[in-house]
Amino acid sequence: MRFDLQIIASWIKPESIVLGLGCGEGELLYYLKNNKRIKETGIEIKDSKVALCIEKGLSVLQGDINSEIEDYADNSFDYCILSQTLQQVYNPESLIKEMLRVGKKVIVSFPNFAHYKIRSQLLLAGKAPVSRELPYQWYDTPNIRVLALEDFKIFSNKMGFEIHKKAAIKPGEKSSEGKIINFLPNLFATYGIYEIGK
Repeated sequence: MRFDLQIIASWIKPESIVLGLGCGEGELLYYLKNNKRIKETGIEIKDSKVALCIEKGLSVLQGDINSEIEDYADNSFDYCILSQTLQQVYNPESLIKEMLRVGKKVIVSFPNFAHYKIRSQLLLAGKAPVSRELPYQWYDTPNIRVLALEDFKIFSNKMGFEIHKKAAIKPGEKSSEGKIINFLPNLFATYGIYEIGK
């Protein structure tokens, strides 16, 4: 499993009720279901990925996370997870409010656009950066927002939610490996992972 998903999984208590937004092919939900006995629900927009989740025995529906989340009652889930998708959301403020409404705890992760390699590409090459974590050209990227770890901290203060846990990470050569970055994380981490609450 990817290093960032390993960290998220370590934060989930056994037998929790979990909502995975933009859950992709269900790698995290599958792991949690089989290793932590969670009760899972996933929402994914791509039909092909939903089919793969269903093949794995996961309860995943096809739909837009922004509208589907509105169907759930307050505090329906112990955890609501949005992994590496926040930068693709049109209205992150509204979605996070909904996540905090339906989930007792919310976990979000995203690529850090302030990583030093991204900064140096923009400064030295003078064009939109491309990296292993952000492998798209400006014209085909699904990312519509650029945010850094510092931006999320400011956003949390503005929104009035608390950051309970955080991890700034840099994956290794293999996606299952990596390390936590404690020294100047906004400069040296490629991803941020946060557990937030009301």
